[in-house]
Amino acid sequence: MLTSISIRGARQNNLKGIDVEIPHRAMTVLTGPSGSGKSSLAFDTVYAEGQRRYVESLSTYAKQFLERMPKPSVDWIDGIAPSVAIDQRNTVQSSRSTVGTVTDTYDYMRLLWSRVGHTVCPDCGARVLPDTVQSATDEVLALGSGTPVYVTFPQDRSPGLTPAAAVENLRARGYVRVMVDGTEYHVDDLDPESNEANPLDEAHETLVVVDRLSVTPDVRERLSDSLASAFAEGQGHAEVLVVQRGAGRETAVERRLPFTEAFRCGDCGRGFPDPTPILFSFNHPTGACPECNGFGATLEYAIELIVPDPERSLADGALDPWTKPRYYREAANVLEVAARQGVDPSLPWKELPEEIRELLMYGGPDFVGMIPFLRSRERKRYKQYIRVFLRQYQLPRTCGRCEGARLRPEALHVRVGGSTIAEVVALTVDELWEWLGELSLSPFEAGVAETLLRELADRIEFMSAVGLGYLSLGRQARTLSGGEMQRIRLARSLGSRLVDTLYVLDEPTIGLHARDVDRFLGVLGRLRDRGNTVLVVEHETAVLHRADRILELGPGAGELGGELVFEGSFERLLQAETATGKALRDRRRAGKRSAPYPAGGWLRLQGASLHNVRDLDVAFPLGRLTVVTGVSGSGKSTLVRDILYRALERQLRGASSARRHLGEAAGEWRTLVGAELLEEAVLVDQSPIGRTPRSNPITYIKGYGEIRTLFAELPESRQRGLSARHFSFNVDGGRCEACKGAGEELVEMVFLADVAMPCEVCEGRRFKSEILEVKYRGRSILDVLELTVDEAIRFFIRQDRLGQALWQLQRVGLGYLRLGQPATTLSGGEAQRLKIARELARRSSKKLRIYIMDEPTVGLGLGEIERLLGVLRQLVEAGNTVVLVEHNLDVIAAADWVIDLGPEAGAAGGRLVVAGTPADVMAASSSHTGRYLAFHLDPEASAISGHPAYLDPETLAG
Repeated sequence: MLTSISIRGARQNNLKGIDVEIPHRAMTVLTGPSGSGKSSLAFDTVYAEGQRRYVESLSTYAKQFLERMPKPSVDWIDGIAPSVAIDQRNTVQSSRSTVGTVTDTYDYMRLLWSRVGHTVCPDCGARVLPDTVQSATDEVLALGSGTPVYVTFPQDRSPGLTPAAAVENLRARGYVRVMVDGTEYHVDDLDPESNEANPLDEAHETLVVVDRLSVTPDVRERLSDSLASAFAEGQGHAEVLVVQRGAGRETAVERRLPFTEAFRCGDCGRGFPDPTPILFSFNHPTGACPECNGFGATLEYAIELIVPDPERSLADGALDPWTKPRYYREAANVLEVAARQGVDPSLPWKELPEEIRELLMYGGPDFVGMIPFLRSRERKRYKQYIRVFLRQYQLPRTCGRCEGARLRPEALHVRVGGSTIAEVVALTVDELWEWLGELSLSPFEAGVAETLLRELADRIEFMSAVGLGYLSLGRQARTLSGGEMQRIRLARSLGSRLVDTLYVLDEPTIGLHARDVDRFLGVLGRLRDRGNTVLVVEHETAVLHRADRILELGPGAGELGGELVFEGSFERLLQAETATGKALRDRRRAGKRSAPYPAGGWLRLQGASLHNVRDLDVAFPLGRLTVVTGVSGSGKSTLVRDILYRALERQLRGASSARRHLGEAAGEWRTLVGAELLEEAVLVDQSPIGRTPRSNPITYIKGYGEIRTLFAELPESRQRGLSARHFSFNVDGGRCEACKGAGEELVEMVFLADVAMPCEVCEGRRFKSEILEVKYRGRSILDVLELTVDEAIRFFIRQDRLGQALWQLQRVGLGYLRLGQPATTLSGGEAQRLKIARELARRSSKKLRIYIMDEPTVGLGLGEIERLLGVLRQLVEAGNTVVLVEHNLDVIAAADWVIDLGPEAGAAGGRLVVAGTPADVMAASSSHTGRYLAFHLDPEASAISGHPAYLDPETLAG
């Protein structure tokens, strides 16, 4: 049996024919500078070959695509295992997907509620229990010995069933007695051929008698059989009559005991649906709330969007929808209404009388108000421009019927442990773990739910172990960061209990505070100890320390990388003369900054509230570098991105800016003071720069236009009549029309994830062959797009403007990117640094900006962070304010000001632990960040013995 994955002659992308051994059933960490070839080796070589070999073992349908799947550029790979890739990208777009659904946890919860849930009648509060043969038998036997009873079922009363057919039907099935409106008849007495009136003709109720017996202890088996027959013949309904027999047909019914297998309240008679798993699914019409269709929210017209600027008057177009040219008549009607009501149309909207605003918004006897007008337009929603027009005035509001639960009311009448499924889904993972521990079930229910509870507990434990205990199962999956989604996939992998599998992970510690890293490393250890091979691309020191084997690629990025410069243990890496080894030895040389009284003033946000941030007052120094930190899930992104940035936009750009964030959570705040000192707020996050392969770095920084112009001005281009548009893959002309300039086609694999294949027409070259014949300094437009940023700077040395833009990319550590690299292949960190580079490349102006960034160090090697800090310092020195959400201790140590949130995650977070200089944070005993930072800067003086990232949080708390 092979003990390792052997790779010989790997040449994918910038790899230079390296030979690598990756041991089986061990954790191997790939590290090195950005662009050194780590992902090329891990994903484009090892995982791609594992995927290719897996497809080979599948059906003929899958194999038809195999020849089009490019093989990795490698001499040979031996010992490859079935592969699972867990990267940073969050491709979920549907608002129906939640943390519970993507982890399969919600599926087990639906099964739990359907198996052991108690349906509670909302009218009388009684528990709704369907009758069974056993329960009905017990109730009849409880009547007392000697009680005469008839076991009956209601006769089928189908509209087309005549009395004659009914009698014949009963005879054929062997029944001889019926109770017609309380009177007993023999079936033979109901002969339709008789001249006597047939009782069935005018019957209101006909009960077919299955058995007549007296209650005694030894009659249980006979009674059970009769009741089973009655339930079967009566389509789930049976009735036991307590009778008093007399002469002839004189049978008096003293008491009726109705039984039904349907869910019906025994006290008030209200019916309920059978609690099947589908009833608890908000993705199916059976369970989804009919009002919001399972989304938990409905789109409603928002006055703040209809009137984006309350300072504007009716004459100036305060009602935005009627400022559109096609609605000039409605705009004129507004002025007529104002004149009839004696209102000055030049008054600002906010100064108009309340009754006038109500009239304009909701209408009156002689005037169609704005909201009725918009609703009338919905009849033409089949037209795209109408949908776009209406959507810009709508905001999602919590559904008034299900109150955000997504489910129909009947599903919310079922409880487990006294809670509805919606109430439990709203709990965080950590709170759900406590709920499971306190759940009390009867012995029978516990037996039924044993497997479900075990699977639920496993998944919840795994999610908590990977640092996601602060998430609720109802959280929309599309709102998760790339790091959170990667850890969710890892938790699913743990739940699947696979063995002898290769797991390839891309920087899984993204978004994790130093305190949370150790627990996460324990999860990777469990994955390895089950007999799996774990290959991790990572820069985090704690991960390097726990690795069984470390492989460092380098020595530089792009064409300067692609070599194996180190392999061995962490202890050997500390002595190595490589980029990572030197950075590990030198990383604590950063000094402590102190800027308690910044000269730029303060930006004070008061009453900030959203999610777990509740009524928080916080101040940000202007003209300084501020880092917002805290344990994972403490509310950092909520405060900075969802509250501070939205507040700045509202104050700097007006209320109309809210339209750009439709569907996103909107924070609340009381006051924002100091924003008047700023002129622009810039959000630089990790969202993709584009969603198609045609988006790439050179187009994003606005440099592709100059390259196309260079090619268009060549003599050969003029001779052929080629303009700049012919060298674009975004418009018709010179691009390949088969793939529309993408260079690839997306093949739906049905049973697998979609696969991107090179275009069969252009073979991935994007352009028509005649366009590629035009050369600039010996290179075609395709050759230029294949240049790295570092190569392009030397190639375009005479183009100053283009060179300046490319230099900014190089400064933020992206010199290894190829100019035409598809945006779909960029990580979140690379996309964010591209945005930083574009900001740096903007023409200088005297505008004072605030830059808000979300973990800009993602993807950077240990030695590259100092260069990024230099770029951020340049922004600050120009008078700008920079606010970062960050966990990296090097960045925290270099900050002017630190805002530490916590003290814990979820409901236990969202509060200000400490704000001040790095020294102030280290002095705060309640700050987890302070303890780790103190060790990071001076391990010998720290009170923590040993590296904190390798200790249990409880040990640190002590």
